[in-house]
This record gives sequence, C-alpha cells and structure tokens, in this order.
Amino acid sequence: MSSVKFDIFTKRIGEALNIRSQNELASNIGVNPSAITQARKKGIIPDKWILQLYRKYNLNPDWVERGITPAFINSSNATEEEFRQVPKVKARLCAGGGSFEIGSEIEGYYSFRKDWLSRKGAAEKMVLLDIFGNSMEPEFREGDTVLIDESQKDVLAGAVYAVGIDDTIMVKRVEKHPKGLVLLSDNTKYKPIYMEKEDINRVRIIGKALWVCREFK
Repeated sequence: MSSVKFDIFTKRIGEALNIRSQNELASNIGVNPSAITQARKKGIIPDKWILQLYRKYNLNPDWVERGITPAFINSSNATEEEFRQVPKVKARLCAGGGSFEIGSEIEGYYSFRKDWLSRKGAAEKMVLLDIFGNSMEPEFREGDTVLIDESQKDVLAGAVYAVGIDDTIMVKRVEKHPKGLVLLSDNTKYKPIYMEKEDINRVRIIGKALWVCREFK
C-alpha cells in the first residue's frame, strides 16, 4: 500500500487529470466507485492504482506519492509537437492589497504537454503570472507562478480566480452572494472583500487559476 494520504492523492490526481467527482476518479483508475469509498474510509491507496495511472497517463509515481515533480513522465519518443508554449506575462497577481503592474509584456514561455492543457481548459487562452503578497497562503505563496485560463470566467463557488478591480489585479477565491460577489483570502488575517451590485461593473474575472509552481530557495 502507498503511504500517501487519501486526500492528498485525490487532490493531485484531480488537478492533473481534471477529475471532479468520485465516479470520474474510479473510472480513470479502473475500479468501482465503492472501492474509492472503501479507500477513503481506510485512508489507504493501493499500489496498483498508482501503477494504473502511470501506465494509462504517464503520471509520475513519485509525484503522486510525494509531490516530486514533474507530474508526468514524458515518453522517450516525445516530440516538440506534443508540447505547447504558454506565455509568462509581466503582470503580477497580488495576494494582498492589489497590484498596479498590469502590463501584458511577455517575459518568456513555459512548455506544457498539449494533452494535459486540453484536459484543463483552452490552452490558447492560458497565461502564467507571478504572485506577490501573502493573503492566499498557504496554498499560494509569494513568488509562486500560477497558470490562468482566461476562457474560464464563470464563477464556481470556492474556485480561485485572477480578478481585476479598476486598475488592480489580484488572486482570490470568488463566491456569489445575494447582493453581488465576495472575494476571499485563504489567509485569515485578510478580511473578505464584498462587491455589491452597484460595484459589479468594476470587477473583471480575468480567468481561473488551474495550476501553481513554486521555486525552492
């Protein structure tokens, strides 16, 4: 049995394969949904599940179990046609009070597998941005680089978005409320930002956050 915790396992697999339900997870692993329920209760992950994910999707077992990147193991015959270059833009997403650095100058490109991007959303609408500030810690930290899909603007409760308010941009969890929208920080030191209906025209949902990477110092 794998030593990875069940919740961590499902979170990693869900993010990598864009899985949104227990039934989808069972289908991708090739087991009955009841097996997922039993694994959740026991808190254990069978090794054969990780092997199946490697064989079917090239998911890296070290990443599944210990978070050691990359998430996918490229096959030896991988070609440039299997990858897409996603631009990293100069704008910085603020996890704090707001950033006025909203220029779209491209600083460089990161390579992602096309099949992975297609499972996440519209690859041609994706950009990478850096984060500064600590309002979204511990999940998003200062210096992280986050992948944003600008085609995904519909608000899903609790999802994380790049949001523009007037001339500022920030990264927040967004939820609807009867009088408008509320922007939430993961760091409890920061109060929710309520945008009433009369202020909605000041708010722009730039795109949904899909993935984040972190450079260790």
